[in-house]
Amino acid sequence: MKHTLASAAIALSIASSAWAEGATHHVAIHVNQNDPQVMNMALNNAQNISNYYETQGDSVVIELVAYGPGLNMLIPGKSPVEDRINTMSMDIENISFAACGNTHRAMSEKAGQEITLMEEVRIVPSGVVRLIELQENGYAYVRP
Repeated sequence: MKHTLASAAIALSIASSAWAEGATHHVAIHVNQNDPQVMNMALNNAQNISNYYETQGDSVVIELVAYGPGLNMLIPGKSPVEDRINTMSMDIENISFAACGNTHRAMSEKAGQEITLMEEVRIVPSGVVRLIELQENGYAYVRP
């Protein structure tokens, strides 16, 4: 009987500590428009999601994926939300920004030079494929 109670106590302790740590949520946010309203809505979504889960004791991993005209969101000096991205990158621990390599290459070719992206950004081969990969890995999909 003592062994059973001890085992139950240990199991309850492990379950309680796992529960206390909270769940981790995963969200992919899609931006493919060169529209400041859409860009701000995407960043508002990211901020609101982060704030909500923080109050719940949960964590969230957010990846914002930009391609097509939406890539302008990630170009320094051209992005209408550049300051917000810089601030959010510092304030939200698990937020990342992915730029479509196909779009980046096409824009660079059209400009006749390599288009510089913000420091916070990493280039992925294809924005659309990245969104598929994230969804296949259990990420919720948000398109503002």
